[in-house]
Amino acid sequence: MIPEEFDVAVPGGALRVCAWPGSGPVVLAAHGITANALAFTRLAEELDGRVRLVAPDLRGRARSNALSGPYGMAAHAADLVAVADHLGEKSVTLVGHSMGGFVVATTAALYPDRVGGVLLVDGGVALPMPPTLDVDAVLQAVIGPAMQRLSMTFPDERAYLDFFRGHPALRPHWGPAIEAYVRRDFVDGRSSCSLEAVRADAVDTLLERTTVDAARRINARLMWAERGLMNEAQGLYDPGRIAAADVKIAVERVPDVNHYSILFDDRAVAAVAARIVGLTT
Repeated sequence: MIPEEFDVAVPGGALRVCAWPGSGPVVLAAHGITANALAFTRLAEELDGRVRLVAPDLRGRARSNALSGPYGMAAHAADLVAVADHLGEKSVTLVGHSMGGFVVATTAALYPDRVGGVLLVDGGVALPMPPTLDVDAVLQAVIGPAMQRLSMTFPDERAYLDFFRGHPALRPHWGPAIEAYVRRDFVDGRSSCSLEAVRADAVDTLLERTTVDAARRINARLMWAERGLMNEAQGLYDPGRIAAADVKIAVERVPDVNHYSILFDDRAVAAVAARIVGLTT
């Protein structure tokens, strides 16, 4: 399913936005830290027009990579509100995956009158951190492989696709939706993602109190993946980590998927789509 694309004026330039057709209410989606709008292609297919799913390439990524900082969740939240304004929507439902969960949680906390329901998909709830935090060590532990990819170069698009085909979290689910998502990220021999944007956004999710506390200030649902970013048995979340985060939101485990396949596995995508439709009715 190929979305319509358009630009929205934001501070610093133009934000590229994808919109899939639908006759239902608008749902704004925010992607992960090194992702792009096409991460939501399978979700759009599953929703099948029951809502109008709209997702920007967040600033510093894909076709919004020319947008400079400041980065951080407050900047992304303001960009989402700009998209809602562009669409003429006073209030929208939000869904965010991974770092996008922090984006939509922050949006709901800062602009409560502009937001209806909020769905967090394996993100948006801050993980417990030690009192003496080594930011670089935490970044390496959580998104190290993704950060390393941003510094790599590839001879052509085929080599980039082959690199992703070998990813343990994506390999079993490879198909047209993932391929389109990966192609969108490839620009001039490397990832389109700004390393400056990724690092600034990652630090924000770890240290900025407005971001860390956002999920405590909103009504939301967290759907968390059982497995991790590299398809390892330990996911980002588990019951102990969620309890330690001390958030008063609805929580739902999604079994047999990892941090990425929660957006590509058929059963998981159907579950996420059902929750979105439920939030809009």
